[in-house]
Amino acid sequence: MPKPEQETPKTVRITLVRSPIGYSERQKATVRALGLRRLNQTVEHADSPTLRGMIAKIPHLVEVEEGNAL
Repeated sequence: MPKPEQETPKTVRITLVRSPIGYSERQKATVRALGLRRLNQTVEHADSPTLRGMIAKIPHLVEVEEGNAL
């Protein structure tokens, strides 16, 4: 019996477009937890509800692009 084809995990590209200076420590910590260190830095993460929740807390600081594969 053949195995079903595995779907490639969806990814999200997150770019830090605004400095977290002047915002709360929680928001700064969220930016760091996403792996963002400097302005215009882009990171890729596998899409998940947890990741979406983190992004929802700092939409004014980041820009999000949807992708298909890692």
